[in-house]
This record gives sequence, structure tokens and C-alpha cells, in this order.
Amino acid sequence: MDERVFGTEHSAAGGNLSWLKSDTLSVMKPALSVLALSCIALLFARPVEGQKKELTVKIIDRQNHETRYTYFVPGYSTANANTNVNCIGADSTVNCSSSTRVTGTNVPAHSGSFAVQGATYALQLPDGRVAVVNCQIKFAERFAGSAGNHRDCRMPLVDEIQVEFSGDKAKLKWPVSIDGKKMESETYKILGVLDKK
Repeated sequence: MDERVFGTEHSAAGGNLSWLKSDTLSVMKPALSVLALSCIALLFARPVEGQKKELTVKIIDRQNHETRYTYFVPGYSTANANTNVNCIGADSTVNCSSSTRVTGTNVPAHSGSFAVQGATYALQLPDGRVAVVNCQIKFAERFAGSAGNHRDCRMPLVDEIQVEFSGDKAKLKWPVSIDGKKMESETYKILGVLDKK
């Protein structure tokens, strides 16, 4: 047996591709590239656990009690009015006519209730669903014993806020400065997301 051929075959078994012809390698390189790209695409296409999603929501109801209470999601109404005025004038007279169109939404109270303590909000999502979130007192070390090592949850005073949803948590964020650049936040627990009625 030719020693040169034997040596080449032996090195190929060890991982050396020198025994392949150059035209064979040129065919294999694009195939390997396509395979590698397909694997990367599949890796990024899989949903990632715990993805965060930030939405602008409207607070449609809020309650806060130090003791336990039953929270019912109330009904709510919205109305929009649009008025058109047309006027025609002459030397000393003006005649005006107008029309007003009112459109609105009326959502009845949701059935079911939540046994809660602390701050509870009903948040209207952009798609019309309502998320119910709650925040009880938070631990805050003050070296004051079990009764004094807590603080109340931060609560937004405005009705339109940003909420970052992640799993069963909702981080409420709202402006606390005139220019809207300074933000305050608090993390609430999602109790339920109610379908649009």
C-alpha cells in the first residue's frame, strides 16, 4: 500500500479534511453555513420565559385598606363628544348652527371578587381587558422590630401610567415631576386579567 495515501487517510480519521478535494469542500461550506443559520434562527424563535412587556394603561378603579377586604371590579363608562359649529356673517348679523355627536362605552361590573389587603387597582389594558393588581405592605429594615419594619406601597395619583408586565408581576411607573422625566415605581402582584365584556 502507498504510504502517502495511507498517511492521508489516517490523518483524515483524526479530523484533518486535507483528503477531500477542493470542489467537495466548496459544496460543503454553503451547506454548513445554512445549517448553522437555521440552528441560530430556531434558538431565537423560541419564546423566552419571563419576557417583559410594557404597556400604557388607565386606572379605572383604586382602593386601599390596611385590613383585609373584598374587592369587586366595578363597571365603568367612557364618553367622547365632538361638536361642529358653522357660522355665516353679514354686516351686522351672524347666523350659527352646530351639531354634537357623543359616542361612549358602558362596561358592567365584573362578576367575582378578590380577598385582598393593601392597595388594589383595576387597570384597563389597550385591548379592553382589565388587569387587577394588588400590593400589600413591603418589608423595609428600620431596626424597629416586626411591627415597624415595613412601609406602605407606593400608589400613583394619576390615571394614565406605564406598566411593565413580567410573569405574575406588574411594575407600575408614573411621573412625579413637572417635566415628566422623574418617575416613581412600585411592583404589584397580578391577581387576574378579566376578559373584555
